[in-house]
Amino acid sequence: MDGAESQEGIPNSASIQLPGQWETYRVHVVTWNIGTSEPPDNISSLLYLDSQVTADLYVIGLQEVNARLLQFVMDLVFEDSWSHLFMATLGPLGYVKVTSVRMQGLLLLVFSKQLHLPFIRDLQTTYTRTGIFGYWGNKGGVSARISFYGHTLCFLNCHLLAHMSYAAQRVDEFEYILDVQEFDTHDTPHVLDHDLLFWFGDLNFRIDDHGLLFLRAAITSNRFSLLWNKDQLLMMMKKEALLQEFKEGPLYFKPTYKFDRFSQNYDTRASKMWLGFNGKRRKPAWTDRILWRVKPRPKVEEGSKVEEVTRKPLREDLPLKVVLDTYTSDCTYGVSDHKPVIGTFSLELKKYETPLVQVCAEGDWSATGGPLVTYSILEPFSASTWDWIGLYKASFRSVSDYITYIWVKGIEVSSSDDVIQVYMNKDDIPVLKTDCVLCYYSSNARSIVGISPPFQVHESVMVTEEDLAPMIANGRDRNAAS
Repeated sequence: MDGAESQEGIPNSASIQLPGQWETYRVHVVTWNIGTSEPPDNISSLLYLDSQVTADLYVIGLQEVNARLLQFVMDLVFEDSWSHLFMATLGPLGYVKVTSVRMQGLLLLVFSKQLHLPFIRDLQTTYTRTGIFGYWGNKGGVSARISFYGHTLCFLNCHLLAHMSYAAQRVDEFEYILDVQEFDTHDTPHVLDHDLLFWFGDLNFRIDDHGLLFLRAAITSNRFSLLWNKDQLLMMMKKEALLQEFKEGPLYFKPTYKFDRFSQNYDTRASKMWLGFNGKRRKPAWTDRILWRVKPRPKVEEGSKVEEVTRKPLREDLPLKVVLDTYTSDCTYGVSDHKPVIGTFSLELKKYETPLVQVCAEGDWSATGGPLVTYSILEPFSASTWDWIGLYKASFRSVSDYITYIWVKGIEVSSSDDVIQVYMNKDDIPVLKTDCVLCYYSSNARSIVGISPPFQVHESVMVTEEDLAPMIANGRDRNAAS
């Protein structure tokens, strides 16, 4: 057989001429039912910040975020405490929150290294309620989709129906979420249309049949495999066709539910052999899971020619490989009766996106000078009068963190050779020395499509002459603290 052809008659990736080189990107996924608690003081170990291998994308899925009415309203006005902690932790390390979605107790956050921002496009989010006949958002799913270097990724954070006897209903809920969630994109209108789907959350699947004493003995001796054949999700994956398209790493970590808070002991109430006013018995279970699905490649009909396959649009033949690096739980966190689950993945893919916009700061920038912005269109795209260029601190944490911005209105993108120069209002420029970047935000792509090299805004001459820097810095610090 010709080495360039697979057994199915489809050419191997080596025989398909695609632009770009193979690159490996790392995705760090966390799911955690936080039980309405406030965040811990430090989340470094949760994010593997001491690791020599850094993540390119962080995807954080939380369940049971405090959704009491007053707290929920406050979170709509101000950043919730969990989002604030993740942004405060990752922002100084060069990560930016690219999108988030909140549905009452469900929260999904997506962070990216700043250098990837021009290649993350078409951001959209949606949510589905399944609690109390679909009217209450304590259960359901929130999702975010992006295009990452031309590959479509979707992240789905779910909190499904609880209790031991509802395994089949949990699968029904998941399928319902997949059916009703839609995105305003021509190529990926549904969750399953994406090249890669991460599905995670408090899926609430339990361990059938085994008694409490057997469970505890297997867990204490680290013989977790004794429990796998009665894990409801693994059982469902053997008989449900849809679930068979998903993969999950081996459960080599302790069941993540249910613990006494601030302890590594399972629910002490469950060790009692009676039920009473002490509460309900809760057997340990792997309720918190991370799975993934690579979109199946289209099958070639019998009799079709290999040449016809190679002439298909590049999107269909673009290869994408997923390798699970770690799948574990961190038992050191005790703010909830669930332990967080962590999955780290290597994405091997070929980049076929190129930057859309080149933007840079010209000359010396200061509040007393003429802050000149130059940008050029490198690839034609659907520009809008709602596009804008923002001035950010170099360590900005989200798209909304801009210092100031200017609209790119009335400018028609007609070729890749256009060079446009515009001035920002010097009254909005920082008066103290600040490291900054410029970002071009595309309204249609819902993302930053161009980012400048870092540059320095110089201290204002007026500040230097009047020696006002300490006063301004102190005022800025007070504002930041508030």
